[in-house]
Amino acid sequence: MKRWHVDATSVLSLNSLVIACLALGLGLSAPAGAQDAKGSTAEPRFVSIPVKGAGLFGGALDMVTEVFTPAGAGPFPVVVYAHGRDGTQQERSSMREVIPRAYLQYWLAKGFAVVAPMRPGYGKTGGTDRELPGHRWDNFGGCIGSPNVEAVATAAGSAILAALEWARQQSWANASAVLLSGNSVGGLTVVALGAGSPAGVVGYINFVGGVAGNPSRSPGKSCEPDRVREAFRAYGKSTKLPNLWLYAENDLYWGPDVPKAWHAAFTAGGSPSTFVMTTPVPGSDGHDLLFNGRTLWSEHVDAFLKQIGM
Repeated sequence: MKRWHVDATSVLSLNSLVIACLALGLGLSAPAGAQDAKGSTAEPRFVSIPVKGAGLFGGALDMVTEVFTPAGAGPFPVVVYAHGRDGTQQERSSMREVIPRAYLQYWLAKGFAVVAPMRPGYGKTGGTDRELPGHRWDNFGGCIGSPNVEAVATAAGSAILAALEWARQQSWANASAVLLSGNSVGGLTVVALGAGSPAGVVGYINFVGGVAGNPSRSPGKSCEPDRVREAFRAYGKSTKLPNLWLYAENDLYWGPDVPKAWHAAFTAGGSPSTFVMTTPVPGSDGHDLLFNGRTLWSEHVDAFLKQIGM
């Protein structure tokens, strides 16, 4: 699904550039997510995290991952971010940035470290696209085939789990204070992972999570949304982690009513969950809530963090 692709090259201030050069000259590494005097975020530190089974012949594939940390030594609470899915292989292959920089700044300002993996099949990580839902669209907006919701969530989830396990081993990380946050297919992914209560995770935030929408060929009507609903129902039966779901009224992937039905099915299992349907995102597809609707979601994320003691 189409999500956030701009040039990843950030322009550092002169002071930050000098500091980085001095650090390199001394054989040191510039701090990940270092900020210049104006508060803008410098380039991320990139690390490679192996994802078992994602490479050729079932081997591991090195997953390129953006890492940002606030100033200081930590340990910091951590957000592990799961990106969405672009509609074409060309778009997926051209991914440059993983996490939207405005969303990144929200977490850095709160003292969180951020780990944002570029999953297999995307950008510099490359490899096979393991997240194919299995359906397709005809030219008249008809859906052919059925999306395999659980297969998509499992494939994406294995990459996010690898990033989570790596993050918890870092000296700057508070291994017992990790949040998962995902957008679109990434939102579906963190819901699926939350059902298993991964070690160290204290909650998750789902932005517009789901799969099998097509805003150009079938605006507001996704492919077999009942299959997604039943997947969410199954995940809700075992979910104990507190979680926040955020959707917008003018989402062209799902429409306004389907996400409510998804969440109702999810909470039927008793999960401690909060659902928010925001007003329309101004001048934008509501599926871009994370990117263009900060004034609509920030107060709810603030309240959720307060609720879980973070």
